[in-house]
Amino acid sequence: MVHGHMCVGISGSDLMVRVGATGHAEALAQPHARPMDFTGRPMKGFVFVSPAGYESDAALQSWLDRGLRHARSLPPK
Repeated sequence: MVHGHMCVGISGSDLMVRVGATGHAEALAQPHARPMDFTGRPMKGFVFVSPAGYESDAALQSWLDRGLRHARSLPPK
């Protein structure tokens, strides 16, 4: 959580990243990323990243940076 907004999390073995509506398509174009669909319906602005997509420190940092960038762009709750 950053300023009261979801940033990143773990669901099972997947990394959940909030990338926002404007970053959604770009995030989905990355290897091992897919739409987040907790309810069976994709949630715009969120992606799941399978473990292969964040196994290196650099890859994990890249996803964390995406989530942080979006969360920091939102007004604090």
